[in-house]
Order: sequence, then C-alpha cells, then structure tokens
Amino acid sequence: MDYKYIEQLIERYWQCETSILEEQILRSFFSQEEIPAHLLPYRDVFVYQQAQQEVKLGADFDEKVLAAIEAPVVKARHLTLASRFIPLMRAAAMVALVITLGNVAQRSFFADDDKLDYNYESYKDTYKDPQMAYEKLSSALMKVSEGINKSKSQLSSDSILDAKSEGDSAVVTE
Repeated sequence: MDYKYIEQLIERYWQCETSILEEQILRSFFSQEEIPAHLLPYRDVFVYQQAQQEVKLGADFDEKVLAAIEAPVVKARHLTLASRFIPLMRAAAMVALVITLGNVAQRSFFADDDKLDYNYESYKDTYKDPQMAYEKLSSALMKVSEGINKSKSQLSSDSILDAKSEGDSAVVTE
C-alpha cells in the first residue's frame, strides 16, 4: 500500500477535511498488524473507536449507578426548646461570670476606700451641740449648691440645658 497516501489522509484528518470513507480507510490501515514505525504513534487514535465498541456495560452497572444516586437516609434529631437555648445560656453564664469576677476584682482593689457601714442603728451623733451640727450641715449644703450652680453656668451654652430650662420655666409660670 502507498504510505504517502496514508500520510496525506492523516494530514487531512487533522485538518478535519476527510470524508467518512477516507476515515474508514485510515481505521482499516491502522487495524493491520504491520505498520511502519513512523506511523505507529497514530495507531491508537484510529484503533480506539473499534476497541471501545467492543467494551460493553456490565450486568451490575444499573445497580451501581442507582446506589450512587440514591441519597442516604438521614434521621432527624429531635430538638427541644432547652437544647435550642443551650448556646444562649452558655453565653449568659459567661457574661455573668465575667461581671462577677470584675466586681470581685474591683472590691479587692478598692477595699480601703470602701469602708461603708450600712447598719444605721450603730450610727452615733458626732456633735453634742445641735447648733454646731446645723452650721456644719449648712456649710456643706452651701458648698454643694455652689458646685451645682457653677456646673450649670459652665453648661448653660449647651442647647439641651437651655431647652430644658425653658421648659421648666414654662411649667413654673403656669
């Protein structure tokens, strides 16, 4: 057989210019046992279709495909209301723990400053003379009043306090 013709057919095959008859010629040529060495790399391309036509599906193919397609059965978990709120309860417990530790730390740092006695029955009068107690109380209240008046004068430029004081004066005048 003329190998130049086969080489021309292969060239035309790669350019997609062969007819069905020419492709059958190539398949029949490459199905022979004796092929020149320089054309052996092309043999697998043309023999592949014939080899694949002989391959058939196995008898268990359908079963394998259906087994792969079917979804596994998933059992639903029963969720109670308590199990849904467990993460929220854990978060609340952590917040409570942090606040408690913060209060304990604050009390331990400021233990000297916080010596308050909340037992009112154990209180004693520090002044024997009521007039002297009245004068001390009056001077303390005057200092508090001066501090409040001073802070009001500093914040009088604030529009919120101006609006509030106007609202208070309107209530008083009525």
